[in-house]
Amino acid sequence: MGFILLLLFIGVPVIEIAVFIQVGDVIGLWPTLIIVILTAVLGTHLLRQQGLSTLMRAQNTINEGRVPAEEMFDGICLVLAGAFLLTPGFVTDTVGFLLFFPPFRAFMRKHIKEIVLKRGNVDVVGPDGRPIHPHNPQDTQKQNSKVIDADFEEIDPNPDSPWSEKKD
Repeated sequence: MGFILLLLFIGVPVIEIAVFIQVGDVIGLWPTLIIVILTAVLGTHLLRQQGLSTLMRAQNTINEGRVPAEEMFDGICLVLAGAFLLTPGFVTDTVGFLLFFPPFRAFMRKHIKEIVLKRGNVDVVGPDGRPIHPHNPQDTQKQNSKVIDADFEEIDPNPDSPWSEKKD
C-alpha cells in the first residue's frame, strides 16, 4: 500500500506538469491559467450545490428509518471531487468532474460494493440479526421482509414493591 501511495505522490504531479506543458503549448499560458482557476471556482459551486442536495437526501433517508449508505458514499465522492478540483491540474480536474456526475458515482458505488462483498470481510445482517448471504435467493427474500415498528410500555409485575416506580 505504501508503494502505491509513493507512486501516486510522485506520478500525479509529473503527469500534471506534462499535461500543463502540452496544454500551454497549444493555447498559451494565460488561457491555461484561467481554465485552472475557473475549474476551481466551478468545482466550489458544484460542491456546495450537490453537497446540500446529498445532505437533504440523507436526512430524508434517516427520517424514513433507513441507513443513508448511498448518500454517505456520494458525500465521500463529493469531498474527493472538491479536493481534486481545487488541486491545480487537468487530470485531477477530470477525475473531480467525473465524481460530480451522479451516473458515474452510481457506477462506482455498484462496483465497489461488489468488490467489498466478494473480497472484504463483510457480514450483511438481516432484520432478524442473522447473517445474509447476498447470492442465496432464500436469504435475499428474508432481506426484503417487512419490519414492523412499534411502541411499548413496561408494566411493573409487582406494583406494591418499594423499588417500583410510582407514577403520580
